[in-house]
Amino acid sequence: MVNLRSPRFLVLYAFQFLVLVQIQVSCYQYKVGDLDAWGIPTSANPQVYTYWSKYHTLKIGDSLLFLYPPSQDSVIQVTRENYNSCNLTDPILYMNNGNSLFNITAYGDFYFTSGVQGHCQKKQKLHISVPGNGSASAYSPSYGPSALPDSAPSYPTVFGSIPLPPSSSPLNRFSILLSFIIGAGIWAIIM
Repeated sequence: MVNLRSPRFLVLYAFQFLVLVQIQVSCYQYKVGDLDAWGIPTSANPQVYTYWSKYHTLKIGDSLLFLYPPSQDSVIQVTRENYNSCNLTDPILYMNNGNSLFNITAYGDFYFTSGVQGHCQKKQKLHISVPGNGSASAYSPSYGPSALPDSAPSYPTVFGSIPLPPSSSPLNRFSILLSFIIGAGIWAIIM
């Protein structure tokens, strides 16, 4: 019978804990527009979605949360052509519950606009791009990324701070590999 409370298993448990602590969660949920939520941009902040998308890095596994009053708005995913022309017919995806979550599950470009007539023309639309290398940038080409000032306004959030994506530096990978090698060595010595 194996004693799971023996010193050798306690060392193994400690090693497993160290490995788990070093592995970071890499999926985040982002609230589109931050405090402004999903709605027609105001005259005080007409490029809210351009500013928002420029300062967020998105990747597969992340989610976009669109918050809005369900009786007044909706969000639809459309093709690039429909995005550019503000054509609301034949959406790819239609969400209208006021708490709409879009999970990023593939690389590529994704286009969103309000499902309410006239809102897209008032700049309530968002384009995100998720390149194949896992890093991403999001922007709204209707405003042009070069049209952004060097310093966009920052907004506090009522849902807590917006998480920064984890670093995928070689140092993180090396520390996990090193932990594994040390743990394997300790396990070999104990056994």
